[in-house]
Amino acid sequence: MSDLPNCPSCNSSYTYEDGSTLVCPECGHEWIAGEVVEQDDGLVVKDANGAQLSDGDTVTVIKDLKVKGSSLVVKVGTKVKNIRLVEGDHNIDCKIDGIGAMQLKSEFVKKA
Repeated sequence: MSDLPNCPSCNSSYTYEDGSTLVCPECGHEWIAGEVVEQDDGLVVKDANGAQLSDGDTVTVIKDLKVKGSSLVVKVGTKVKNIRLVEGDHNIDCKIDGIGAMQLKSEFVKKA
């Protein structure tokens, strides 16, 4: 029996070698033997340009956004500092000066 490591994604013991990579037949995950595997939290949020966002980033609004339930509008070019990523349709929690706490969709912002 070979001493191949378990799959880092699903912990399956049925891994096999394919050239220089290791493959898991159960989940399809591929990795290089000895490579440090980064554990991600599963929440990947990208802005309108495809740049990955993270907690604490500063973003810029790329479209006028009406604030639901009021007559206020978040204007194009508004900088939003110290964002927090959350699960859901509106995946950015933030505070906007003059408006207050609100949630934004990542498709309407770009990383500053």
